[in-house]
Amino acid sequence: MAGHIMAIDQGTTSSRAIVFDSAMKIGGVAQMEFAQHYPNSGWVEHEPEDLWATVLSTCRRAMTTARVEASDIAAIGITNQRETVVVWDRKTGRAVAPALVWQDKRTAATCQKLREAGHEELVTSATGLLLDPYFSASKIAWILDTVDGAREAAEAGQLAFGTVDTFLLWRLTGGKVHATDATNASRTLLYNIRTGEWDDRLLELFRVPRALLPEVRDSAADYGSTLPHLFGGAIAVRGIAGDQQAATVGQACFEPGMVKSTYGTGCFAVLNTGDTPVTSQNRLLTTIAYQFDGKPTYALEGSIFVAGAAVQWLRDGIHILDNAAESGELAAAADPNQNVVMVPAFVGLGAPYWDADCRGAIFGLTRGTGRAELARAALEAVCFQTRDLIEAMHADWEADGRGGADAGAPVLRVDGGMVASDWTMQRLADLLDAPVDRPTVNETTAMGAAYLAGYASGIYGEPEAFAANWSLDRRFSPDMDEATRAQKVADWGDAISRTLSRSRSGAH
Repeated sequence: MAGHIMAIDQGTTSSRAIVFDSAMKIGGVAQMEFAQHYPNSGWVEHEPEDLWATVLSTCRRAMTTARVEASDIAAIGITNQRETVVVWDRKTGRAVAPALVWQDKRTAATCQKLREAGHEELVTSATGLLLDPYFSASKIAWILDTVDGAREAAEAGQLAFGTVDTFLLWRLTGGKVHATDATNASRTLLYNIRTGEWDDRLLELFRVPRALLPEVRDSAADYGSTLPHLFGGAIAVRGIAGDQQAATVGQACFEPGMVKSTYGTGCFAVLNTGDTPVTSQNRLLTTIAYQFDGKPTYALEGSIFVAGAAVQWLRDGIHILDNAAESGELAAAADPNQNVVMVPAFVGLGAPYWDADCRGAIFGLTRGTGRAELARAALEAVCFQTRDLIEAMHADWEADGRGGADAGAPVLRVDGGMVASDWTMQRLADLLDAPVDRPTVNETTAMGAAYLAGYASGIYGEPEAFAANWSLDRRFSPDMDEATRAQKVADWGDAISRTLSRSRSGAH
């Protein structure tokens, strides 16, 4: 009997495929990067055919590496960059425009007009999100309004919309299945997370025809089967989740109050709030963490736009690092008497500030400031931003009557490329004044997708059994005195207040 699961992890800069065995051990991995396109300031696009080609290639290579055939694989799980929009022709399967990436800001003015017209309260109450170009709805409308004949074709039912998971599923199944899961639907600004349906009021507000939309299913569900010729035989598709929700599953954050944070180009923290959505008073997002048996589990989410990207800037932008791994070693050697603070708002600030107009700044520079101090400032900025998110989350959690102020410091489960740096994780624990747990397996996003598919296929057990097998690599415990921590946090707050744009500076 087939006992392997293949996870497709389609990200912002690369596509990956990982084959897991019945014990969730990795048997084969393949990864391919693809081009990023920036046709105008603030515009970010992908060629949809690049997404498909790299997914197809990495799946085949991962199978070869793992020495498995289609008959050995029980199911495929898909996890994907969220909010990115693809619109395609139902007959040809070809996209009518480039994929508009979650980072794309071209619809900022549209969102601003909708806010000024007083629509954000409706949007937030239904979706748990904010009126921001980050999400899918305004991007869909832009494509329909700018591609010749697209709106008419969409209204006639000739076009299909999907986030990346839906586009890949359409291609994998030869157009037989047009579906998404509740986690991806919850990021579109069109899906009512309380009723579990596409919301007609939002479709009208954003002028999106219902005929475009996919069916919404559970995160672990039957999504059809792949065309036999793609992998040498048909393979069932049984799991889908957006990347941050998949990482939440992969980190086994199944209990209310558990929180994970993923550190890649950006950083995304997710707090499980159970079966009731918590409305944020701190401009965090209320979203769906996963959905089993028609029952959503909700979460609070905070997004940091720049995490590892700050280190990339040190390496590629101003060329003071030879490689990203060097940043932790330099930070450890930095002069403790120099107080350099970086606010890496290269593309604005995410939660809890949501200031798209501010830009990055560095404070405290002296003639003695060098590579080590800048490296430390970049890594500390990630830690400070995480602290902002966690504090806002728990304030919302407690205000909702769900969390307990006397429950003690929550443990933060971490994953992503940056967590390999012991210095950064220790500084994170120090500035949070809370333990930070790094798992043995860092492939938590792909593992989450694999678990969803394996759970739906009967290969993997119930969530409780999966959680019991979560394995700790190392716990980082706080080791900074309170006075030093308080001073650093105060300096960060001062730097933020100086960096926020005029439109937001009075709010924080």
